[in-house]
Amino acid sequence: MSSSQKALAGFFGFVGTMHFVTPRSFEAIMPPWVPHHREAVIVSGIAEIAGGAAVFPPRTRRFARWWLLALLVAVFPANVHMAVNPDQVKGLDLDQVPRWALWARLPLQPLAMIWVWRATRP
Repeated sequence: MSSSQKALAGFFGFVGTMHFVTPRSFEAIMPPWVPHHREAVIVSGIAEIAGGAAVFPPRTRRFARWWLLALLVAVFPANVHMAVNPDQVKGLDLDQVPRWALWARLPLQPLAMIWVWRATRP
């Protein structure tokens, strides 16, 4: 297992766990059109942990690739919502987090997708 695969698995495991440690911060960035914010945060946290775990065994890495790519696409609207409507994000202090930083996060999603693609190559 490469260091990139270990880091990828650890990243998704960590972020997925954070959905349960600080669920309100994840609920706060959910777009209003997404129903059942709490349940969506739980499901996405489980999905991230499962995707990260699937990177470890070579036989599930291909599954992990598509799982994590779909997950990154699914959560992207929350990041866009936070950048476009920061005033609607409960607990977000724009004196602490500049607006440009919210926009700067958006290109990280495609970069994460490239990382997933490369790290899970057969």
